[in-house]
Amino acid sequence: MKVIIDTSSLLSLVRYYLPFDKKTKLFDFIKAEFENGNLILIDAVYQECEYTSKGIVLKSLDYLLIKKFKKDFNLPFKTKDLIPPSTKKFYNLLNDNFRTPLSKKLNDAEFEERKKEFLETADARMIILALIKKSEKEDVVIITEETEIGNDHKAFKKIPAICKILDIEVMTLPELLEAYKGIDVEFK
Repeated sequence: MKVIIDTSSLLSLVRYYLPFDKKTKLFDFIKAEFENGNLILIDAVYQECEYTSKGIVLKSLDYLLIKKFKKDFNLPFKTKDLIPPSTKKFYNLLNDNFRTPLSKKLNDAEFEERKKEFLETADARMIILALIKKSEKEDVVIITEETEIGNDHKAFKKIPAICKILDIEVMTLPELLEAYKGIDVEFK
């Protein structure tokens, strides 16, 4: 299974799990998942991690700051030029189904500007990458702590709501850790 991880989940990992990982089992497991390519960190999420909470994610997962490690394991995964499969269908969904009620109050020029901004976000890039992996018949899941409920006055729905429309699996970090076989984290 390929796992695309969001900034919110990485923050949860380093704030609420790693401080109790005294034997570094979880730390080592996450590092190994990056190394074997099963855990995907995209460039837009990496950039968010650089400035979110004073860079706590990158400081805690310090191997993500090492140039050789990043080069050897293709981290972060470059997403700037990704094109969604079934491009026309994706843009139709973007224009119609992914919109929040707030965006329907925007005039055409304002909506086009918001759409352009959204497509540059980590959320959109993770979703597009998941669609590509899915079209390649790979088992893929997006890990995020977001919920479907939109409460941030944005023009587009949150990751879980969009993924529900696209039939992309979404999990929270606790659900992922439970799904991983062989990761028996002890909080002692």
